[in-house]
Amino acid sequence: MRRTIAAATARPEADSPVQPERLRTEFAFELPRGYVDESGTVHRSGVMRLATARDELIPLRDDRVRENSAYLSVVLIARVLTRLGTIEDVHPGVVEDLFASDLAFLQDFYRRINAEGHTRAAVTCPACRENFAVDLAGGGRLGES
Repeated sequence: MRRTIAAATARPEADSPVQPERLRTEFAFELPRGYVDESGTVHRSGVMRLATARDELIPLRDDRVRENSAYLSVVLIARVLTRLGTIEDVHPGVVEDLFASDLAFLQDFYRRINAEGHTRAAVTCPACRENFAVDLAGGGRLGES
């Protein structure tokens, strides 16, 4: 009986086609415009982590969210951004000062990595009308490789 148990728990061979996939919990991004801090430095690259249930529940108790439900996305995005340029303490005040296009980008990025599980977006070339996918976490701007 021991041999059967040992065989059942043996590690798969290194060349086995079935390898467990590691869960990706952090995603790099590049903002379209960038956050401008008090000294005038522009911060465009950043990292967003996957949200937890707590990340989505805690903002609901925030008085700013209770007064204005639109503020929910500001608090939520601030909770899951682990870095924005050289800023590692991303708080709602930082997110409030983002350009609207950057906030919209981060809201879409949040939805993609948390609801859809990926950072790819389907796009159509305006010139040739060909459909293809781009990776929003690739770090480059559209049209760059």
